[in-house]
Amino acid sequence: MNFKSLILLWLVSFCKLNAQSTIKSPDGKLIVSVSVSNGVPQYSAAYNDKMFIEKSPLGLKTNAGDFSTGLTLEKNGSQKTIDESYQLRNIKKSNVHYTANETVFSFTKDGRSALDIIFRVSNNNFAFKYKVYPQKETLSCVVQEEASGFLLPKGTTTFLCPQSNPMTGFARTGPSYETSYTLDDAVGKNGWGNGYTFPCLFKVNNSGWVLISETGVDSGYCASRLIGHENGLYTIGFPMPGENNGNGTAAPGIPLEGETPWRTITIGETLAPIVETTIPFDLVKPKYEASKEYQYTKGTWSWIMKMDNNTTFPVQKEYIDFSAAMGYETILIDALWDTQIGRDKIAELAEYGSKKGVGLYLWYNSNGYWNDAPQGPKGLMDNTARRRREMAWMKSIGIKGIKVDFFGGDKQVTMKLYEDILTDANDFGIMVIFHGCTLPRGWERMYPNYASSEAVLASENLHFGQQSCDNEAVNAATHTFIRNTVGSMDFGGSALNQFYNSDNIPNKGSKRKTSDVFALATSVLFQSGVQHFALAPNNLHDAPDWAIKFMKEVPTVWDEVRFLEGYPGKYAILARRKGTKWYIAGINAQNQVLKTKLKLEMLAPGTEVNYYGDDDQLKGKVSLLKINKSKEVEIKIPHNGGMLITN
Repeated sequence: MNFKSLILLWLVSFCKLNAQSTIKSPDGKLIVSVSVSNGVPQYSAAYNDKMFIEKSPLGLKTNAGDFSTGLTLEKNGSQKTIDESYQLRNIKKSNVHYTANETVFSFTKDGRSALDIIFRVSNNNFAFKYKVYPQKETLSCVVQEEASGFLLPKGTTTFLCPQSNPMTGFARTGPSYETSYTLDDAVGKNGWGNGYTFPCLFKVNNSGWVLISETGVDSGYCASRLIGHENGLYTIGFPMPGENNGNGTAAPGIPLEGETPWRTITIGETLAPIVETTIPFDLVKPKYEASKEYQYTKGTWSWIMKMDNNTTFPVQKEYIDFSAAMGYETILIDALWDTQIGRDKIAELAEYGSKKGVGLYLWYNSNGYWNDAPQGPKGLMDNTARRRREMAWMKSIGIKGIKVDFFGGDKQVTMKLYEDILTDANDFGIMVIFHGCTLPRGWERMYPNYASSEAVLASENLHFGQQSCDNEAVNAATHTFIRNTVGSMDFGGSALNQFYNSDNIPNKGSKRKTSDVFALATSVLFQSGVQHFALAPNNLHDAPDWAIKFMKEVPTVWDEVRFLEGYPGKYAILARRKGTKWYIAGINAQNQVLKTKLKLEMLAPGTEVNYYGDDDQLKGKVSLLKINKSKEVEIKIPHNGGMLITN
C-alpha cells in the first residue's frame, strides 16, 4: 500500500471516529448534534442558537460488551419524519398532534454491529434511546451502566428532588419520591449522596429551562435517576442495590436485540414548553386494549381527615352520601377495610353506592417481602393467583378501582409488578392508582386502565405535620412546574377544612395556612384524570357556598393547558380548558402580594367571567368581571392565597 493510500485510509478512519451529524426540530429552532470523538459517542443541544446541553457522553456498558468507547459511527444515520395524532383523555391535552424528526445512528465495535442510538427531535423536545444487537452467540445481556450524561452550562441552577436512602421512612418503605425539592440550587451536587428522582428541572442562566426525565419504562427495564457530578454533569443512575430490601437486581436485563427506555429533554426559553409538553406520551404506544371504556372521576376519601380508625362501615356510608351530594362518582376506602369493615360489608357498601351512582376504590398493600408496612389487606397484589382471584371478587361486586401502596423501589422486578397489576386489573375492568410509588413514565398511554400515581409529598403530609401546612403554597408552586409536568399526580388535596381533623374542630391537628380560593385553584393546577379530594361532609355546611359549587363543577380531565406566568416555588398561573370553558388558576407562595397583568388571549373582549379572589386576610369572594378590548386583567394574590377566573 502506497503513502497516498495510507493517508486516504487514515482520513476515512478519522472521519468515522470523529463524525458529526445534526437533527433539527420541525420548526428548526432546536438542534441536536451527535458526534464521535476518538470512539466515544456524544451529543449537544442548542435552542435558538443558545447552548442548553453541552457535549455530553452516550453509550452503554453491558456484560456482553462495553459500548461506550471504541465505537465507529457507520455512514449517515437513517432518517425519517414522524407525524402522528392521538387522543388521550387523562393527560393535560386531549388531542395531540406529534411531529418530529428521527435519526438512527448505528455504531460498530471491532467490525461488529454494537448498538443504535435513536434520536427524536420535536419542537422544544428531544429524546434518545439505545438498541443493542446480539454479540456472537450472546442473545441477552445485563446493562451494567449507562454512560448517558447531561452537561448543563456553567451558571445553571437546579430544582431537584433528592433520592432518599433505601429502606428508610415509614416501615422501611422508601424510596418513594416523597422528599422536598431544593430550589434554585447550584449544580455540582448529588443530593443526599444518591442523586435525584425524575423529573429534574434546570434554569440555564438567562437562556431558559431544561426538564430531564424518562418515558416508556415497563417490565423490560428498571426506572432510573440522575447522579450529580462536578461542573454541571448529570448521568443516568440505576436503582440502589438496597431497594426492595435487597431483593432483585439493580442492573436491568434485556434480550438481544433489545431496547432501553427513552431519555427525554424538554427545552424552553420560558416555562411554557415545560408545563405544556406531551413528550412522555408522544414516544410510547398502548401495551394492550382497554377491556372497557374507563371513566375518569371525582371522589372523596375519609382517611385524609379521619385517619385509620374511621375506615368503618358507617363512616364510608356517610362518604358515599357525601360524594352523591357533590355529584361525584366514587369514594376511596383506604387501609384496614379488610379487618374494620370486612368483605361482606364492602359488598353491601358497593351495592349501596351503586344505587346512588357512587363506585368504590379499594386500598391495597402491595407488600410481599420488601418492607414492614403492616396495613391490610396485604399479601394479595404481589402474587398472580391471589391477585387475580381478588380482582375477580372485586369485579363481581362492582368495584371501580384500586389504590395500591408501599412499593419498594425502582428495580426491574418492581417495574414488572406495576405492569402485572395493571395488566391483570384491565382483565377485570378495574382502574389502578399507585401510592408510595415511583413516577409514572408514559403510563397514561401505555396502560389504558392506569389512573394516577402519588410520587410526591402529597396531602397526607398536611395532616401529619404543621410544617407541611406552612410550606403548602411553596410545594404547590413547585409541583406545578416539575412533578406534574410529566404525569398524573395523585395528590388528594383541595381541603376546605381549616384544621386537619375529623370534624374541623379549631386548634386540633395541623392548621391549613392557605385560603379557600387557593384550595380551589389547586384542583385546576394539579392534573390527574382521577381525583379524590380532601373534602369532608361537614364542608357542606361550614365551607362557603361558592367553594362547594366550584368543587362540584371542576373537571378532572382537560382538553388543553397553557402556561401564563410563574416561577417554581414562588407562584404559578395556568389556564386549562374543558370544551369551551376556561379555568385560569393562580397561587402565590411569596411573602409579598403578587400583582400582575394577565393577557387572556383565549377569552373574547366583552366576555363576562367569574373572578374568585382573596383579600389581605385570605377571605375569598366571587365577583363578575368583563374582559376588556386589550384582554388584560389585573390580578392581586396575597401570600398563601389564590385566584380563579372562569368563563
